[in-house]
Amino acid sequence: MRRVVITGCGIVSPLGSDLNSVWEHVSEARSAVGLLSRLKIGNGNGHVAAEVKDFEPEKHFSAAELSLMDRFAQFAVVAARCARLDSGIEWTDELATGVGVSMGSGYGGAESYDASYRSLYEDKAPRIHPLTIPRLMHNAAASHISMLLGAKGPSLSVSTACASATDAIGSAYRTIQHGSADVMLAGGSDAPLTLGVFKCWEALRVLASNGKCPAEACRPFSVDRDGLVIGEGAAVFVLEEYEHARRRNARIYAEVAGYGSSSDAGHITQPSVDGPARAMRLALKEARVVPDEVDYINAHGTGTKLNDCAETRAVHAVFGPSAKAVSISSTKSLHGHMMGASGAVELMITVLAMQKCVVPPTANFHGPDPECDLDYTPNQARPRHIRVAISNSFAFGGLNAVIAVKCL
Repeated sequence: MRRVVITGCGIVSPLGSDLNSVWEHVSEARSAVGLLSRLKIGNGNGHVAAEVKDFEPEKHFSAAELSLMDRFAQFAVVAARCARLDSGIEWTDELATGVGVSMGSGYGGAESYDASYRSLYEDKAPRIHPLTIPRLMHNAAASHISMLLGAKGPSLSVSTACASATDAIGSAYRTIQHGSADVMLAGGSDAPLTLGVFKCWEALRVLASNGKCPAEACRPFSVDRDGLVIGEGAAVFVLEEYEHARRRNARIYAEVAGYGSSSDAGHITQPSVDGPARAMRLALKEARVVPDEVDYINAHGTGTKLNDCAETRAVHAVFGPSAKAVSISSTKSLHGHMMGASGAVELMITVLAMQKCVVPPTANFHGPDPECDLDYTPNQARPRHIRVAISNSFAFGGLNAVIAVKCL
């Protein structure tokens, strides 16, 4: 199998839209969660979110392009452009035929759905915008990246709920491994801060409450956690075949060494222990590492009662005696749950942690839950040489995806 490395990173996130800003927020445990400002729900006083602030689409796209693009696709293209620039790759016509795209999204064009339904049901409009379908389709992000960046290789869109980005990166990794492309633009994007999405999550009763301090609303693994916080954003990697990257003397962030995917085949919303454990084992097996060689786990860590306990038990099941020696954190405490984009953003933070030799903290940790008994790196970043790391993504529907990365 051909080896696959990361040579470029691009991000649009509540923590910032450049790697330095993101790392500053993460390493200093500065939360991007706050009171929801993009829309008003009910009396507008009780909802928190992690929003991408100061994003000005007109600076990135023409009016004609914007007429075709939902917010999630805009995020994706901007992140992809940044990743390509960061990689330093020379974009030729010859190269373009070997460059593919693999993007994950849990919601697709959520804002376009919301706007079209509002137009039909509230405004009683007889028809909706003629470009609604291309705006809301899940593959819009992958398609716009392909068209606007000229990537002519295989292109696909993955939607496995909150595991979407991790599965998309895993699929891109496989595509390069098997020789179907030399370079892949891979990641995830979601912009789910809409009235409809919020009311749906509200109905499930898993959203974190506002509390006295909105920035501390998301508290993964903490004894007082009470739910997740919705976020938005995108992250895109340039994945490249190792020899291809080496020939052009590319800077390499890390090697993508393993990918594990599994299904619980159980409950539609309640997490299991077996499915996530199998996905972690598969990723480690492919990476040819044993559990005690793993230094860091970027946890799925949503901040809900069920997820955090189940993930803790899954880590115990896989790592055994090594479970308490591995450093773990949930960076969702800082950027919220970005749904289908989460896995890409969290893997990017993981790669930065490897570069910086620092374990990111789990912010807002107010005390241990007896059922969550591992080292979650509470509240403060910690120096550690990270040679091997995994990033976990576990989704409704019992879908699990894990990426393993190594230092070169």
